Amino acid sequence: MPNAHPQNAPSPDFVMYQERRPAGLVGRFFITLGQFIGLGFGGINVYLSEQKAKGQANSLLLLFLRALFFFLRPFFDPELISQPFPVQFRKRLERLGPTYIKLGQILSLREDLLPKSITDELKNLLDRLPVVSYERYQELIEADLKRPLNTLFRWIDPNPLGSASLAQTHRARLLTGERVVLKVLKPGVRQTVETDTKLLRLFGRIAQIFLSRFQPAAVIDEFCSYTLREVDLRFEADNAEAFAANFKNQPDVHFPKIYREVSNRDVLCMEYFKGIKPDARAAAILTPQEKNKVVQLGIGAIIQMIFRDGFFHADLHPGNLIIFQDASVGFIDLGMVGRFDRDMQHRLFYYFYSLVMGEPENAARYLASLAMPAKNSDPEGFKRAVAGLYGRWLRTTSHKDFSLAQVILQSILIAGQYRIHYPGEIILMVKALVTVEGVGHVIVPGLDIVQASRGHVQRLLLEQFNPVTIFRSSLLVLPELVDILNRSPLVLTEGLKQFETNLKKPPDDPTAGLRMIVLAGSCIISAAILFAAGAPWFFSAGLFILALFAILRRG
Repeated sequence: MPNAHPQNAPSPDFVMYQERRPAGLVGRFFITLGQFIGLGFGGINVYLSEQKAKGQANSLLLLFLRALFFFLRPFFDPELISQPFPVQFRKRLERLGPTYIKLGQILSLREDLLPKSITDELKNLLDRLPVVSYERYQELIEADLKRPLNTLFRWIDPNPLGSASLAQTHRARLLTGERVVLKVLKPGVRQTVETDTKLLRLFGRIAQIFLSRFQPAAVIDEFCSYTLREVDLRFEADNAEAFAANFKNQPDVHFPKIYREVSNRDVLCMEYFKGIKPDARAAAILTPQEKNKVVQLGIGAIIQMIFRDGFFHADLHPGNLIIFQDASVGFIDLGMVGRFDRDMQHRLFYYFYSLVMGEPENAARYLASLAMPAKNSDPEGFKRAVAGLYGRWLRTTSHKDFSLAQVILQSILIAGQYRIHYPGEIILMVKALVTVEGVGHVIVPGLDIVQASRGHVQRLLLEQFNPVTIFRSSLLVLPELVDILNRSPLVLTEGLKQFETNLKKPPDDPTAGLRMIVLAGSCIISAAILFAAGAPWFFSAGLFILALFAILRRG
């Protein structure tokens, strides 16, 4: 691994983690329900305050709510329920713990589902959470690896490198001398997450009945699948090795090496990347040539992940990117990944290619083909709106405030107006594009992201239509073609036999069905005439029943 610029030492001013026995399913249900009831009454308080400010506090409904709130107010935190609703929502999620903090971080991206005031506030969710004591941290490692620490590590830094909702990281050195990072799951987190995901899926099914337009069940199922994988650190190890294999021919794009012999379900030991973050400090240190290299590597890596491999970093932000001294780049924190199947991958690529090549109609068409229309959706209206948005973007002289990633995000957000939704992976993909574009503008102010992307997508297009690539893809379906050719004589023989059998069958009486149709029609007309003439109802009813019988016999 190349040498790197020195990295700032981590600040030790963390709050200590209070370890508690995880609540059971019933206990956790009531804890969660209590927080959401509190959120509901907090919302009522905000609503009453707004109506009072508008001078509309005398309606019967408002008087009832005010009386109800007066009697129940002592049961709720007065300081919390007096704050704006988005702040209450964020703080309730923080009180509920790691699962709901992760959920809030995901929901902060869903401006297509939630008001902007809420998504903006959710971006302030805690990312510097209480830490497990150093002694307890050592116990957790030994318990999972089932070996004494002195047989594995020469040294472990007592000060944490970072502390998130699920895990805590420390620097360490192996007995063999390699500098590594230890990521350890916090105690009780897995049990809490497993319980919470069961409850969330229940809440999602209930919400689906009343809010089907927003697809809450699908959104929550997707979130639960991601989060359950994150509390098994072996999945992150697999992801890191998969990324490394995908980029084996690109020596300037790095992913941490995994030390499997000192990793397990709760402990992940990986290579330590000593470098700098892609911030203003990096922009001041790097030369113009190094800046251009970093930007090109970052853009090229994301384009390859999404559009060639269909396997991308789904939790990308500047803190998960490293710049080395030789201007190569590294990606860390690989627990959350997005996946696209081959069909989705191709359509996404054609969409992105059309966009950067300046073809708004084609881009709108491909984007619409990725959507999941709901009941009463308007796909054609959506395509027209998106094509208009892309046309305005292409006519913009400067893309600084109306950038490529922002126009993609806006096109996803307006889908909700036409009752159209997208898979969660699409939103995570947009987040990755927004992050890379933002980092690019920090490193190279005024960067033309469209021009920077164009070369990468053209190269990828040439790779897809390379004769060698097409030939290799054809080889994948060759066994199926051979099997079809082998079975085709038998299929043809059976088909001819069936055809001959049908020819030998005596023809059906062509008038049999016609007689029943005439009978049914006559009964219906007669019944209608009798009804209009005021005849007793049972005559008409009898004729209608006879008509129904004739139709069923015909069928």
